[in-house]
Amino acid sequence: MPKQHLAPAPQRVSTGSISRRQFSATTLAASAAYALRMIATGNTAAYAARAATAKSWNQLPVCPRVHADGRITFLLPVGKSKKAVLTLGGQKPMAMAINADGYWHVTTGPLPPEIYSYAFEIDGVRILDPLNPWVKKNLFYPSSLVLVPASPPAPWQTTHVPHGTVTEHFYHSPIAADNRNLFVYTPPNYNPLATQQYPVLYLLHGYSDVASAWTATGRANIMLDNLIAAKKANPMIVVMPLGYGDDGVVSRTGPGLGDKRIFSRNMHNFQDQMFTEIMPLVAQHYQIKSGPAHTAIAGLSMGGGEALVVGLNNLNSFGWVCGLSSYCGTNGPDFSRVFPHLTSKDNARINMLWIACGKRDPIVLKGNRNLNAWLTARDIHFKSIWTPGGHQWRVWRNNFIHFAPLLFKM
Repeated sequence: MPKQHLAPAPQRVSTGSISRRQFSATTLAASAAYALRMIATGNTAAYAARAATAKSWNQLPVCPRVHADGRITFLLPVGKSKKAVLTLGGQKPMAMAINADGYWHVTTGPLPPEIYSYAFEIDGVRILDPLNPWVKKNLFYPSSLVLVPASPPAPWQTTHVPHGTVTEHFYHSPIAADNRNLFVYTPPNYNPLATQQYPVLYLLHGYSDVASAWTATGRANIMLDNLIAAKKANPMIVVMPLGYGDDGVVSRTGPGLGDKRIFSRNMHNFQDQMFTEIMPLVAQHYQIKSGPAHTAIAGLSMGGGEALVVGLNNLNSFGWVCGLSSYCGTNGPDFSRVFPHLTSKDNARINMLWIACGKRDPIVLKGNRNLNAWLTARDIHFKSIWTPGGHQWRVWRNNFIHFAPLLFKM
């Protein structure tokens, strides 16, 4: 295990700096409305004249509009645009028509309860919904979000239960040579001045996502609130850091994830960040229990690979390891290169190894099958979960509500 040293103290206020990549992801959503207006009207003067005719902001339509039967109606200003298409996660693109109020509109068929990502294509240009503030931040493809609620409420819906707190920290990473942020969930009734300590889960996002992915899109904090209230999960602290050890892995101009050297460097640097920056920061500011019996690591996609690599190669620090739709840098069969020291003797040190993947995952299904076979051949004890769906958040939310209740139960 790498030598630990104390990371720079975080800032809990929103005035701290964040990396250029995160700033870009944050501002993409805010600029969507401006981009739409420019595209739709052709110039700012035309938009200003149009806006001046509105009596108040209350005249803006509610969008999207979720109906009781699960249908969703989407609206979009027309301006000078000639064609509008809705792209909704998991659905075929839907052409929009102009309604009597002068808006592009389309209504879907009934959809199952879920959180859906979507965007519009206006004359071939992809934009977010300027009438909807709920945005999935992403370094490449941010999207707007809409929730079709379930009855009774799904585990990822906000309910009338005690809620925990999510705090954002900012810090400088000498390893990344850039500023970083992370989010920390503390359970209901957590008191930083009390002596009660909690186990900790390090929860990692996927490729091209940002540190807020597991709360803003994954709803991990809401799911834990509900699981803890139902006494299905132990109260725990959850740390959600930015998962890039090397920003080159998400470069728009370079090879990025496809370059094995960059991927390997990203994985190595992130592991160093965990032990020398992130974990010391958390230990300094939160009442956490120490030792592998009280420390878990989990993640999805790239973050799932990071969780497996960091966790299984450092069993003196992590006793609970969960990989969701994981990519470890290989689809097999050379997992011995990724986990060079893992043997059946380590079963005594692993409280839980939980490997999950969507049954129709178009990206990492083969790799996860090969990983399962590799672990089985070496008599490594693990739980294998095959979830309906692909490489998508509805799979990972489903995984979370099943593995979180298992953590820290001996």
